[in-house]
Amino acid sequence: MAAEPRLSKQEDVAVRHAVGQGQTLAAAMPRLILEARRVAATVIHGLHGRRRAGPGENFWQYRRFISGEPASRVDWRRSARDDHLYVREQEWEAAHTVWIWPDRSPSMMFASQLAHETKLYRTLVLALALGEVLVEGGERVGIPGLMRPTGSRNVVERMAQAILHDHSARASLPPNFSPAPLAEVVLLSDLWSDIGEVRRAITQLSGSGARGHVVQIVDPAEETFPYWGRIEFIEPEGGGRITAGRAETWRADYTGRVARHRAAIRAETDRLGFSFIIHRSDRPASELLLALHARIGAAAAEFAARSPVAVGMPT
Repeated sequence: MAAEPRLSKQEDVAVRHAVGQGQTLAAAMPRLILEARRVAATVIHGLHGRRRAGPGENFWQYRRFISGEPASRVDWRRSARDDHLYVREQEWEAAHTVWIWPDRSPSMMFASQLAHETKLYRTLVLALALGEVLVEGGERVGIPGLMRPTGSRNVVERMAQAILHDHSARASLPPNFSPAPLAEVVLLSDLWSDIGEVRRAITQLSGSGARGHVVQIVDPAEETFPYWGRIEFIEPEGGGRITAGRAETWRADYTGRVARHRAAIRAETDRLGFSFIIHRSDRPASELLLALHARIGAAAAEFAARSPVAVGMPT
């Protein structure tokens, strides 16, 4: 019987690193879920969902019977308790799908002294919290390549399990997939990939006519470049290194490059009808969640207006 080939030193280091990252993420997930639920609760409070009477499976309310309606609609058990006839209404099911894609690539592990958490932690909290808020409002949520759309009340746990059991490479941009024309996509990433790759990803997501929201999650240090003196910068995904003798002299060029990169992203999102938001990890997560909820809510209202039930057409 042939002996199994041994891992090379490089492969062994890679495997150990992957195991360590997996264990770290698994250990942090309970705290992530709690934080996501806390952020979601602050947004859900005071917001009203899109639930109303209409075709569906879940009970909504009883209302008085209206003369001229079919007698088959009367709930005789409820009506027997009163002197009036009542109709049992179901909850209107007009949920549309929102795909949420959180960037979990190595560059998201960065956290400067200006932030209390990594970009990855903030991104996952936002993804889970957004899923909670959307399902609470009657929508369905999915993760491209990881989780089919669901409206389950335990959506946060489902999303967390899908992420924890994902053994694929951590790409910086979402996989190729075609969302339904009436669906929406929320892309959470630092977007520091080559602008050509970013353009291709956004264009591909919009190919079927879906709407989208592109969110750049950045550390405050990536905004302000607060570095002085001799510093070695290490590229987290390619492994490249570069040393600055006087880092402060690079600031103007750096901020200019960031501005041009963002202008190119914004031009692409504007062209495709997507929204573009910049979120710093030192800002409250609830700020971004509220902004996203408002933008997705506008699209949900449009979806409802275009649905056959809303315009009185047969389903």
